[in-house]
This record gives sequence, structure tokens and C-alpha cells, in this order.
Amino acid sequence: MLRTLDKRSIVLVGLMGCGKSAIGRRLASCLRLPFVDADDEIEKAAGKSISEIFEDHGESEFRDGERKVIARLLKNGPQVLATGGGAFMDQETRERVKECGVSVWLRADLPVLLRRVSRRDHRPLLKKGDPAETMARLMKERYPTYSEADIVAESRDVPHDQIVAEIVGKLHHLAG
Repeated sequence: MLRTLDKRSIVLVGLMGCGKSAIGRRLASCLRLPFVDADDEIEKAAGKSISEIFEDHGESEFRDGERKVIARLLKNGPQVLATGGGAFMDQETRERVKECGVSVWLRADLPVLLRRVSRRDHRPLLKKGDPAETMARLMKERYPTYSEADIVAESRDVPHDQIVAEIVGKLHHLAG
């Protein structure tokens, strides 16, 4: 574990399909930290899937619950915390992450994201319209905010352990 992180969490942010859960699990194992997926915790708290929350209550209510769950989870550090794609867009959540964690943006290009998200159909924001147009719009809207993260790591089609090693190197550099 990186001692200079103290009780801070490593918080993974980025668009759906960038690898927050897959890379997060490996990063947590490498750093000997617990891995927590915020979406899983939101589903447990609500007793519903993310898709059901979106359908039953809308995105706004989902985001309120997401903000509360992430605030609670950040009190449990140190850990590797994978957040949903829209979580870091919330100003309050970004401030909490800055206060209690080190943010890592897993940046990915559109073809990589599309290839990955096409494997499963559980993503509420992709259920309407053309997924490529939706993803391109989300990239335009969210990438400027994601760029505020403490660390940027390129998520691409290489072994996840390679990306984990790059993140660990950047964490060591950040820790000084």
C-alpha cells in the first residue's frame, strides 16, 4: 500500500465501458486494498437494479442516491472505489472525492468504449437512440470534467495488468 495515501480511497472515474470494475479489482488486489463497486452498493441500498431505479424513479433520483452512497463509501477508505460514469459529474461528489480520495480517470477512445459496451445490454443511458451517438455526446459532455481527476490512465486494449502497473506508477509519483 502507498503509505502517503493514508486513509484515502483510490476512486476510479470514467465512461461506461472504460474498465473501472475490471481494472479496479486488479488494482485493489495489487495494492492489497478492498475493492468496492459503487453501482453494486447502490443496487443493494435500493433493492433494485440500476436499470430499475432509472425506470421507476428517473435519472435525477438515481443521482441523488448515488451521491449519498458514494459519500458513505468514501468514509470507509482506504479502498479502490469504482464509480458510475455520471458520478464524477456531480460537483458535491467531486469535492468529496478530492477530500477523501485520489481520483483516477480511465480515459478511453470511442471505438474501445463501443466495443466494450456492446457486449452487454444493461446500461440505461444506451437503451434509447444510437449507442455511438450517445457515447460520443457523453464524451463531449463529460471528458472536460473527468480531466479534473488527479491521475489520467489510458484504458485501451492491452492486458489489464499493464494499465494497473501504469496507475500504480502514477500513484507513486503523485505520492512523491
